[in-house]
Amino acid sequence: MGHEAKCCPFQVGNAILAALPASDLARLSSLLEPEELTPRQILYGAHAPIRAAYFLEAGVVCLVARLERGGAAEVGIIGREGMVGLPLAFGADSSPDEALVQTPGRALRIDATVFRAELKRSPALLALLLRYECALRAQVAQTAACNGRHPLGKRLARWLLMVCDRLDTNTLQLTQELLATMLGVRRASVTSAAGALQRAGILGFAKGGIAVLDRPKLEGAACECYAAVQREYEKMRLPIATEPHHTPAGPSDDTQPFVASGPNRE
Repeated sequence: MGHEAKCCPFQVGNAILAALPASDLARLSSLLEPEELTPRQILYGAHAPIRAAYFLEAGVVCLVARLERGGAAEVGIIGREGMVGLPLAFGADSSPDEALVQTPGRALRIDATVFRAELKRSPALLALLLRYECALRAQVAQTAACNGRHPLGKRLARWLLMVCDRLDTNTLQLTQELLATMLGVRRASVTSAAGALQRAGILGFAKGGIAVLDRPKLEGAACECYAAVQREYEKMRLPIATEPHHTPAGPSDDTQPFVASGPNRE
């Protein structure tokens, strides 16, 4: 009988938890607390104490590097394939990055002290987190190389694909301000890059959201970094997308050009 039916009072929607032995999952389930996640919620700040670990079941959390003189950029994306608070597994109680919720979602939360105690009791959990750490480290390294070497249009396509994978949808409620922050560029630059994808029939924009109209073309517009990161997660046997992606038939009647509003900023 599966873990969920016999051992766990809720359906497991996180890849790491789902891969645990039944006995470990049964013990851990009593320590996990469901929590709804809201956009712009900070799960932990840069250099601040990490008070809990979060096993995501839905939604997206970005690891954001912020500079002392202003400016920020996304350095990692976490969905239901992973966990927020990974430094706790390696003896650290803080991180140089900020964990910022980007889309509505839910997670299973466990207190940091309890989590560390559980790691000593569950070699299987530690082994899974080591595998996940390898995949996430590869993603962070690839993102750094991508940000330094690839044009914005390809980086934008890569980022949108990674978010779509973790949400099982091709319609994203994202603002141009968020995209500019995550990619570490001016808002006007994002507007130009997104507009080019729109004119190519790849993206549509309406009511503050972005619709991927042609996913194969979006994959073709992305740089090599998207596929490289996917291979690392597959190698670690950490599934990201669980549902097939369906391309919308076309933009809605109220689709509008993607235009910048307000002053440009870094």
